[in-house]
Amino acid sequence: MTGIRKLNEQTWMFDEGGVYFYLLCGDETALLLDSGMHTENVRELAGTLTDLPLVLMNTHADRDHIGGNHEFEWFYMDPAEASNFYNTQKGSGLFKPVYHGDIISLGNRDLEVIALPGHTPGSIAVLDRKYRALFSGDPIQDGRIFMFGVQREMHAYRLSLKRLDAYRNDFDEIYPCHGTVPVYPALIDELYEASGKVLERSLPFTEDSSRFGTPIRVYHAGCADFITDPE
Repeated sequence: MTGIRKLNEQTWMFDEGGVYFYLLCGDETALLLDSGMHTENVRELAGTLTDLPLVLMNTHADRDHIGGNHEFEWFYMDPAEASNFYNTQKGSGLFKPVYHGDIISLGNRDLEVIALPGHTPGSIAVLDRKYRALFSGDPIQDGRIFMFGVQREMHAYRLSLKRLDAYRNDFDEIYPCHGTVPVYPALIDELYEASGKVLERSLPFTEDSSRFGTPIRVYHAGCADFITDPE
């Protein structure tokens, strides 16, 4: 069962049991940020919280973020994520492209798109200056960060973390899609340092196993777990 947590008078978090997605409302429009994995009638559920016209944006297209996309005629997505959505995840539907720096206005609440490739090619975060919050998708969290498989790339991930240096004065809290909510900006530096050690293989791995039938290696980095391909 999906739990609902009110973050402020215009923002709610949906919790599927470790998978989170968000409803952000302005004065004119409401935006659902991701559509979960197992929640049925996600559009109807959001409608119990607001009467505003509702649009959908995906932080990326991994299957735990797009479960309710079929309930929408269209949705916002970074075009770099199209292959993941249509080919890897076998998704369907139409998307409207959003690019780094784009502003989505909800009416007295502007959301800025920040491209964060690495976890997936088209991963994005959403900066909400009104509430000084960053909605980070999967790249910034203290849970398990998937970095295995052909679409994941650690070099790009680390460059994305550095990209956020330009926004440090614009947010105080980070709302990810997994792990602890909220987390704080200092985690970005911790993830950058830890991911460098993973990339260099200077951090001991603690587990060799498989995920979805794919061999993986798990690094418990303290700030988060990085799940990578074996050497």
